[in-house]
Amino acid sequence: MNSLFVMIFRPIIFLFSIFYLGLLVSINVAHAKELNIDFLYIEFQEKRPATLSNLVAPPEDDGLQGVRLGVIDNNTTGKFLKHTYKADEVVIKHDEDFKARLDEALKANSHPFIVANMKADKLLMLADHPLAKDRLIFNAGTENTELRISNCRPNTLHTIPSRRMLTDGLAQFLVKKRWTKVFLIEGHNPGDKELAAQFRNSAKKFRLKIVVDKKWPVGGDIRRNAAAEVPAFTQGAEYDVVFIADEVKDFGQYVVFHTWLPRPVVGSHGMEPVAWHRVVEQWGAAQLQSRFGKLTNRTMAQKDYAAWTAIRTVAEAVTRLQTIEIPKLKDYILGPKIRLAMFKGRSMSYRPWSGQMRQTIPLVHAGGAVIKLAPVEGFLHPKTELDTIGIDEGEAKCRVQG
Repeated sequence: MNSLFVMIFRPIIFLFSIFYLGLLVSINVAHAKELNIDFLYIEFQEKRPATLSNLVAPPEDDGLQGVRLGVIDNNTTGKFLKHTYKADEVVIKHDEDFKARLDEALKANSHPFIVANMKADKLLMLADHPLAKDRLIFNAGTENTELRISNCRPNTLHTIPSRRMLTDGLAQFLVKKRWTKVFLIEGHNPGDKELAAQFRNSAKKFRLKIVVDKKWPVGGDIRRNAAAEVPAFTQGAEYDVVFIADEVKDFGQYVVFHTWLPRPVVGSHGMEPVAWHRVVEQWGAAQLQSRFGKLTNRTMAQKDYAAWTAIRTVAEAVTRLQTIEIPKLKDYILGPKIRLAMFKGRSMSYRPWSGQMRQTIPLVHAGGAVIKLAPVEGFLHPKTELDTIGIDEGEAKCRVQG
């Protein structure tokens, strides 16, 4: 019955949201005032670690193209309101002096909105910079969970989900499937360490049992002997599922189909929790995917989606309030009235304690399908089920609003 209800009413809800946006624009046209809304996109390109395969590397311009599409989309509707959107782009290479280039960029561009694509340490340098204190920064680059717990900044919001959101969404699915005994394999890159740590937190939260917790051996090329080494590495215990923490796709693809027990693989390989993926096509997403493909000749990646979402968030707030004053826009974005239609099945909003955008997490497999959308039905919350994934208000040690 519930699935039938969703099939019937979800398209109606989506069409209503489009109608509502059009109505909002038409109402505001009469009160429109000319506004220039300027963004600064800043990216720090880390040196990519060497991996066994070069077939799974993300695109070099992941994030940047999302900003470009967001500006195009904003100007499509903004022209009726006399709103003009523009983005200046600063890409800092890994062998450049980040602090010097950051100083230069912030002095040269006084734009009130910044979309940041960089790791946590660099993002904190940006957020704490004297020239960025009064601007509104959108983190579209790092999933670092501590930025949502104790390292919050009042001028920084997060459109990319935290690793804890990803692992919570996955853990809910494992509970639903009753795959409660987990074999965890952790890689050696910093992101692997945090992903594994957050999955351990999720396992504790949702009462999964990690029966084996192992680090992947350092070094060695297993491409030719995976069929011999992986079974030996994964034997010795009873488990329902294998969780792999391998964010740079170094070894996990050689674990799939080679485990000692014939079990599903999840995490960085097999079934993955993601912010966005090429296989997300429902809820109007196919139209977004098509526009992005025409612009870039590739598929939309996760940081593209996070950056696009940041640009669209500002557009919704500016359209509603007819201002570019940061305090007013921030209060609206973090307030209870904002509802963002972002092509992932439910309207989105922001958590006022961490600045994290509430969003569903697609659980996908690379073969070409969305398996499930988290949060999974049955996991309840007094305010919104979207807060069952990620850092809830009681867990956060800081607060972005108020």
